[in-house]
Order: sequence, then structure tokens, then C-alpha cells
Amino acid sequence: MNSVSHSRCLLVLLDGLGDRSYPELGHKTPLQAARTPHLDSLAALGANGLFHAARPGIALPSENAHFAMFGYSEDEFPGRGYLEALGADLDIGYDEVAILAHFVSVKNVKGVLHIEKHRPEIPADQALDLIESVASRKLSGMEVSFAQTTMLDGILKIRGPVSPLVSDTDPVQRFCPMLAALPHKSAGNDPRAQRTAEVLNTYLAKCHHVLESHPVNIERRQQGLLSVNAIVTQRAGQRKDIIPFQRRWGMKGLSIASGLVYRGLGKYIGLDVHQVRDGKDPGADLAERIDYAVSRQDCRFVHVHTKTPDAAAHSKSPARKVEVIESLDRGLVELSRLAMEEDIFVVVTADHSTPSSGPLIHSGEWVPFTVVGPGIRRDLVQHFDEVHCGAGSLGQLSGGDFMPLVLNWLDCAKLQGLMDTADDQPYWPGKRIPFRVDGI
Repeated sequence: MNSVSHSRCLLVLLDGLGDRSYPELGHKTPLQAARTPHLDSLAALGANGLFHAARPGIALPSENAHFAMFGYSEDEFPGRGYLEALGADLDIGYDEVAILAHFVSVKNVKGVLHIEKHRPEIPADQALDLIESVASRKLSGMEVSFAQTTMLDGILKIRGPVSPLVSDTDPVQRFCPMLAALPHKSAGNDPRAQRTAEVLNTYLAKCHHVLESHPVNIERRQQGLLSVNAIVTQRAGQRKDIIPFQRRWGMKGLSIASGLVYRGLGKYIGLDVHQVRDGKDPGADLAERIDYAVSRQDCRFVHVHTKTPDAAAHSKSPARKVEVIESLDRGLVELSRLAMEEDIFVVVTADHSTPSSGPLIHSGEWVPFTVVGPGIRRDLVQHFDEVHCGAGSLGQLSGGDFMPLVLNWLDCAKLQGLMDTADDQPYWPGKRIPFRVDGI
């Protein structure tokens, strides 16, 4: 047999790259409208297709899409609240839930809190004063605490006989009521979910009363400013035990990204994590991340991430997203050379689509996918976008397809039926135990 391959896979993930078409762009998507010579060059050198981490029509958040791409099931997902807590280096035990939380401005209408603004502008010292006023409470034998992560955002931690199966209080909208936390239907009759929801509602009500009369908000109202007088929550999570990435796929992995959730995700599944900051030039940032990825020859799988297409789409400006995509393309100038001259498989795709117009946060359309590297079949696609890649030889891929494809490209795919280890691992060769004559 041939010697073991030492090829590497470089996954460049352009977060939220997919989009819809817009009249102002000639009924093209921002990716179609953008000038992307380097992305197009990669498409022409490799195999192309369309990707959705779940199935078409499902609007996935980034953490769920990444989780599926890295080869993990929904049952193993701990919840975004836990991932961000892990990314923020918070200690979350098995008897705790972690929930995303942020401050809002609300108006009391007949006892119902209506959200006027999420994360109102406020000086950092005043934000800290408000956070300290609600930072910790003991309610019904359970401990509730708020840990700041950024200005008005943080992690709400509840300790006790808890369950993460509670609904969100954040409607992710303005000018509508704040929601009541409820036990999720999936919790069945678990009393922990009921109790967690009750304690959360009590805590949030107490927060509103404390914040409403806080000197900071009294002063803000006197100045004609909105009060920062309530907290909303979403996406509770809890710690779980899973098989680490290296043991599951037989290779060491690295994640290069900004943002707490990606740091937490990398730590959770056992990737090395190299956290970076986003500067003013998305393309320059991406080029630096790719350079670092190439230098880490100890890692056979490297995830290089940029959030900037997603952030541009959230500004609800198709033109802004075009600008960001063109900047990112300039940062990919070295990828074609790497794929042709180095023993590296380059994959470029996105985790989900983010519409640059309309009310949706994310949407459920396919995203483009291309791979370039030694032995990769070249199809007839010449342009990297949501339409042209649909004619590629890879067809339509789902999240569970990705890591088996990586093993295949790296010549590590195990022939089904072989059992070189006691565990039926998907990679080859496995961690074998030699036969010893003197041991018989």
C-alpha cells in the first residue's frame, strides 16, 4: 500500500456569504454582483457544488452550521449560551445553564414590557454601574448571575436543579412585547425546566424594577435619553461531554476566528484556537489568517473564518455586502497558488445565507462550495457564486457530508469493512495496537 498521506485541508469559511437577488444589483446576489477574480479562479481550478449544513429552507445560526460541518449531531450541541460562556472563559458546571443576555430599553404598557431599543448607547462606566446592580441574585434556592462579555451583552448563569430547555425572552425585534420564559415542549414534564423558567422570569422582573429606579436611568430620563431598564435572554445552553475532534476524525484541528462563539466552539470540540481581531480591512485580515494557517503545519485541518460578509448583510445594504466581498477576494490572492503548489486542499464556502434586505436574520438558501487540490476533479464551473456553483460536479452537499469528504481528499477514508481498531473509526489508519508474540 502507499505511504500515509500528509496532505492538509484549509477551510476558508466566509460567514453569511450567501444571499438573495436584488433589483438594485441587476437581480443578482451581492456575490454575483461583486468582482471576485480570485474566487472565480479557484472555482475554475476545482470541483464545485452547493452546500447547506442542514436542508434547504432551514435558517441556521452560525454555531449550528459549524457544528454540523465539523461532524457533530444536533444531540451533541450544548446551546449557544454555553459556547459563548466557554469562549469568554467562564466556568460553567454541569449543574448550571448559560444564557445569552443583553440590556434593552423597554416601556411598561399595562404591565407588559415593550422593547423600544436593543443595546441603547451608553457610556461604559454607566453600563458597568447597571450591570453591578443586577449582577447576582439568589431566588428559590437557585443562584443567578450576570457576567459582562461586551458593553451591554453578557452571559446569564443559573445554578441549581436547572434545565436549558426554556424559551427565549428576546423576540429579536423592536416595538413588540418582551416574551415570557416558558418550559420548552421538548422538556416534557421535567420539573427542572419549569423551575428554571420561573426563576428566570422572577430574576428579569426584579432586574426591571431595580434598573427602572437606578440613578443612571433617572439621569438619562432627565436628559431625554432612553432608559436602559431591562434584560432579555435567548439560546440557553448546558455543558455536555462529546468525543473530541482529533479522536473523532484522526487529525489535529485548528480554528482561526474572531468572536466568542467560535472560540467557545473550538474549545468545546477540542480544536486548537487562535483568536484574532477584526480590523478595518476584511481582505487584509483574511490574508493574515491564511498565512498563519499555512504556518501551522502541525494541524492537518484548519478552519479560517471571517464574520464580515454576515455583518455587512445585517446592515441591510446589498451594496455594502458587495464591497466586503470584493475586499475579501483581494485577501485570497495566495489561495490558488497554495492549492497548486502545496500539498493542501483548499475549501471555500459559507455556513449559511444572510439576506441583505428584509426582516430575516439568516435565510435557508444554499451557499456556494468549491474545493481545489491534488487530484480534485475539475468541472466546467468558471465563477464562484450561488448560481454557477449549482452546475458543479459535487452537486448538493449537506453538513454531514463535509468531514467524510475531507478524509477522502486527504487519503484517510477507511474502506468500509476494515477493522484495524476495536472502534469503528471513520479514518484510516486508526490508532492500532501491534501484535506481540511475547505477549501470548
